[in-house]
Amino acid sequence: MIGFDSGRAGSAGRPGHGGFSLMPRLFTGLQIPSDIAFVLSLKRGGLSGARWIDPENYHVTLRYIGDIDHRTAGEVYDALEMHADVEPFDLTISHLGVFGGNKPRALYAAIAPSEPLNRLQASQERLLQRIGLSPDGRKFVPHVTLARLRDTGPSDLARHIAQAGHFAPMQFSVDEFVVFSSRDSVGGGPYIVEQDYPLAA
Repeated sequence: MIGFDSGRAGSAGRPGHGGFSLMPRLFTGLQIPSDIAFVLSLKRGGLSGARWIDPENYHVTLRYIGDIDHRTAGEVYDALEMHADVEPFDLTISHLGVFGGNKPRALYAAIAPSEPLNRLQASQERLLQRIGLSPDGRKFVPHVTLARLRDTGPSDLARHIAQAGHFAPMQFSVDEFVVFSSRDSVGGGPYIVEQDYPLAA
Protein backbone atom coordinates (compact mmCIF):
# COMPACT_ATOMS: atom_id res chain seq x y z
CA MET A 1 0.00 0.00 0.00
CA ILE A 2 1.38 3.35 -1.05
CA GLY A 3 0.47 6.92 -0.20
CA PHE A 4 -0.31 8.96 2.86
CA ASP A 5 -2.47 6.34 4.55
CA SER A 6 -0.48 3.92 6.67
CA GLY A 7 -3.34 1.52 7.30
CA ARG A 8 -7.06 0.84 7.43
CA ALA A 9 -7.31 0.41 11.19
CA GLY A 10 -9.79 3.29 11.44
CA SER A 11 -10.21 6.93 10.58
CA ALA A 12 -8.20 8.11 13.56
CA GLY A 13 -5.06 6.69 11.96
CA ARG A 14 -5.42 8.71 8.79
CA PRO A 15 -3.27 11.83 8.63
CA GLY A 16 -5.43 14.80 7.82
CA HIS A 17 -8.69 13.03 8.65
CA GLY A 18 -11.11 15.67 9.80
CA GLY A 19 -9.39 18.41 7.79
CA PHE A 20 -10.98 20.20 4.87
CA SER A 21 -8.03 20.72 2.51
CA LEU A 22 -8.63 18.94 -0.78
CA MET A 23 -7.08 15.59 -1.52
CA PRO A 24 -5.61 14.99 -4.95
CA ARG A 25 -8.25 13.74 -7.40
CA LEU A 26 -9.34 10.22 -6.39
CA PHE A 27 -10.81 7.25 -8.25
CA THR A 28 -11.05 3.50 -7.74
CA GLY A 29 -9.49 1.13 -10.23
CA LEU A 30 -7.50 -1.95 -11.10
CA GLN A 31 -3.77 -2.09 -11.67
CA ILE A 32 -2.41 -3.71 -14.82
CA PRO A 33 0.29 -6.40 -14.40
CA SER A 34 3.67 -5.36 -15.72
CA ASP A 35 3.82 -8.10 -18.38
CA ILE A 36 0.45 -7.05 -19.81
CA ALA A 37 1.47 -3.38 -19.62
CA PHE A 38 4.61 -4.16 -21.60
CA VAL A 39 2.65 -5.81 -24.41
CA LEU A 40 0.21 -2.88 -24.50
CA SER A 41 3.12 -0.43 -24.62
CA LEU A 42 4.15 -1.96 -27.95
CA LYS A 43 1.05 -0.32 -29.43
CA ARG A 44 2.61 3.11 -28.84
CA GLY A 45 4.02 5.31 -31.57
CA GLY A 46 3.28 6.27 -35.15
CA LEU A 47 0.05 8.17 -34.51
CA SER A 48 -0.09 11.93 -35.04
CA GLY A 49 -1.71 13.90 -32.22
CA ALA A 50 -1.41 11.10 -29.67
CA ARG A 51 -0.18 11.76 -26.13
CA TRP A 52 0.80 8.27 -25.02
CA ILE A 53 0.22 7.14 -21.46
CA ASP A 54 3.27 5.72 -19.69
CA PRO A 55 2.89 1.95 -19.13
CA GLU A 56 3.30 2.30 -15.35
CA ASN A 57 0.12 4.40 -15.37
CA TYR A 58 -2.08 1.90 -17.22
CA HIS A 59 -5.18 1.01 -15.22
CA VAL A 60 -8.88 0.20 -15.40
CA THR A 61 -11.02 2.91 -13.81
CA LEU A 62 -13.92 1.56 -11.76
CA ARG A 63 -15.45 4.64 -10.14
CA TYR A 64 -14.40 8.28 -10.45
CA ILE A 65 -14.56 10.12 -7.11
CA GLY A 66 -12.95 13.49 -7.80
CA ASP A 67 -11.54 16.23 -5.59
CA ILE A 68 -12.70 15.71 -2.01
CA ASP A 69 -11.50 16.79 1.44
CA HIS A 70 -9.59 14.51 3.79
CA ARG A 71 -12.61 13.76 5.96
CA THR A 72 -14.66 12.64 2.99
CA ALA A 73 -11.70 10.58 1.78
CA GLY A 74 -11.71 8.79 5.12
CA GLU A 75 -15.42 8.06 4.71
CA VAL A 76 -14.73 6.73 1.20
CA TYR A 77 -12.02 4.40 2.49
CA ASP A 78 -14.27 3.08 5.23
CA ALA A 79 -17.24 2.62 2.90
CA LEU A 80 -15.20 0.66 0.37
CA GLU A 81 -14.36 -1.89 3.06
CA MET A 82 -17.94 -3.10 2.58
CA HIS A 83 -17.55 -3.81 -1.14
CA ALA A 84 -19.31 -6.80 -2.68
CA ASP A 85 -17.98 -10.19 -1.67
CA VAL A 86 -16.34 -10.87 -5.03
CA GLU A 87 -13.73 -13.59 -5.30
CA PRO A 88 -10.61 -13.02 -7.41
CA PHE A 89 -11.45 -13.27 -11.11
CA ASP A 90 -9.84 -13.04 -14.53
CA LEU A 91 -10.17 -10.22 -17.06
CA THR A 92 -9.41 -10.32 -20.75
CA ILE A 93 -8.12 -7.48 -22.93
CA SER A 94 -9.65 -8.19 -26.30
CA HIS A 95 -9.07 -5.38 -28.83
CA LEU A 96 -8.33 -1.70 -29.37
CA GLY A 97 -11.09 0.91 -29.46
CA VAL A 98 -11.60 4.66 -29.71
CA PHE A 99 -13.69 7.15 -27.78
CA GLY A 100 -14.99 10.19 -29.60
CA GLY A 101 -16.32 8.99 -32.93
CA ASN A 102 -15.48 11.48 -35.69
CA LYS A 103 -13.55 13.59 -33.17
CA PRO A 104 -11.43 10.89 -31.51
CA ARG A 105 -10.23 11.78 -28.01
CA ALA A 106 -8.75 8.53 -26.66
CA LEU A 107 -7.32 5.24 -27.87
CA TYR A 108 -7.94 2.37 -25.47
CA ALA A 109 -7.61 -1.38 -24.96
CA ALA A 110 -11.03 -2.87 -24.32
CA ILE A 111 -11.90 -5.22 -21.47
CA ALA A 112 -14.14 -8.14 -22.41
CA PRO A 113 -17.50 -8.34 -20.57
CA SER A 114 -17.16 -9.66 -17.01
CA GLU A 115 -19.97 -10.26 -14.54
CA PRO A 116 -17.68 -10.16 -11.45
CA LEU A 117 -16.21 -6.85 -12.62
CA ASN A 118 -19.67 -5.36 -13.15
CA ARG A 119 -20.77 -6.56 -9.72
CA LEU A 120 -17.69 -5.05 -8.06
CA GLN A 121 -18.18 -1.71 -9.81
CA ALA A 122 -21.90 -1.58 -9.02
CA SER A 123 -21.16 -2.30 -5.36
CA GLN A 124 -18.74 0.64 -5.22
CA GLU A 125 -21.31 2.91 -6.85
CA ARG A 126 -23.92 2.01 -4.22
CA LEU A 127 -21.51 2.41 -1.31
CA LEU A 128 -20.23 5.80 -2.45
CA GLN A 129 -23.72 7.15 -3.06
CA ARG A 130 -24.67 5.95 0.42
CA ILE A 131 -22.11 8.30 2.00
CA GLY A 132 -23.38 11.23 -0.06
CA LEU A 133 -21.33 11.26 -3.25
CA SER A 134 -23.23 12.17 -6.39
CA PRO A 135 -24.00 9.34 -8.82
CA ASP A 136 -21.51 8.77 -11.59
CA GLY A 137 -23.66 9.47 -14.62
CA ARG A 138 -21.26 7.91 -17.09
CA LYS A 139 -21.87 4.41 -18.41
CA PHE A 140 -19.29 1.95 -17.09
CA VAL A 141 -17.11 0.93 -20.05
CA PRO A 142 -14.07 -0.91 -18.64
CA HIS A 143 -10.92 -0.14 -20.60
CA VAL A 144 -7.24 0.77 -20.40
CA THR A 145 -6.48 4.18 -21.90
CA LEU A 146 -3.37 4.02 -24.07
CA ALA A 147 -3.32 7.55 -25.51
CA ARG A 148 -5.12 10.87 -25.33
CA LEU A 149 -5.81 12.18 -28.83
CA ARG A 150 -5.91 15.70 -30.16
CA ASP A 151 -6.41 16.58 -33.82
CA THR A 152 -5.82 12.95 -34.78
CA GLY A 153 -7.29 12.25 -38.21
CA PRO A 154 -9.81 9.38 -38.44
CA SER A 155 -7.91 7.87 -41.37
CA ASP A 156 -4.62 7.88 -39.44
CA LEU A 157 -6.39 6.31 -36.48
CA ALA A 158 -8.03 3.64 -38.63
CA ARG A 159 -4.65 2.79 -40.12
CA HIS A 160 -3.05 2.53 -36.67
CA ILE A 161 -5.79 0.23 -35.38
CA ALA A 162 -5.52 -1.92 -38.52
CA GLN A 163 -1.81 -2.35 -37.84
CA ALA A 164 -1.79 -2.63 -34.03
CA GLY A 165 -5.34 -3.62 -33.14
CA HIS A 166 -5.24 -7.32 -33.94
CA PHE A 167 -3.69 -9.43 -31.20
CA ALA A 168 -4.36 -12.54 -29.19
CA PRO A 169 -6.60 -11.80 -26.19
CA MET A 170 -4.57 -11.13 -23.04
CA GLN A 171 -5.87 -12.44 -19.72
CA PHE A 172 -4.84 -11.40 -16.24
CA SER A 173 -6.04 -12.10 -12.71
CA VAL A 174 -7.63 -9.52 -10.42
CA ASP A 175 -7.25 -10.10 -6.68
CA GLU A 176 -7.65 -6.52 -5.43
CA PHE A 177 -8.83 -3.05 -6.35
CA VAL A 178 -7.23 0.21 -5.25
CA VAL A 179 -7.93 3.89 -4.71
CA PHE A 180 -5.70 5.98 -6.96
CA SER A 181 -4.88 9.66 -6.66
CA SER A 182 -3.93 11.85 -9.58
CA ARG A 183 -2.18 15.20 -9.47
CA ASP A 184 -2.35 15.72 -13.22
CA SER A 185 -5.27 17.93 -14.24
CA VAL A 186 -5.22 16.71 -17.85
CA GLY A 187 -5.19 12.97 -17.10
CA GLY A 188 -2.63 10.32 -17.86
CA GLY A 189 -0.78 10.18 -14.55
CA PRO A 190 1.26 9.97 -12.56
CA TYR A 191 -1.11 7.94 -10.40
CA ILE A 192 -0.43 6.95 -6.81
CA VAL A 193 -2.06 4.08 -4.94
CA GLU A 194 -3.57 5.56 -1.78
CA GLN A 195 -5.36 2.44 -0.53
CA ASP A 196 -5.76 -1.18 -1.55
CA TYR A 197 -8.60 -3.65 -0.98
CA PRO A 198 -8.00 -7.40 -1.44
CA LEU A 199 -10.85 -9.45 -2.85
CA ALA A 200 -12.21 -12.34 -0.85
CA ALA A 201 -10.19 -15.50 -1.50
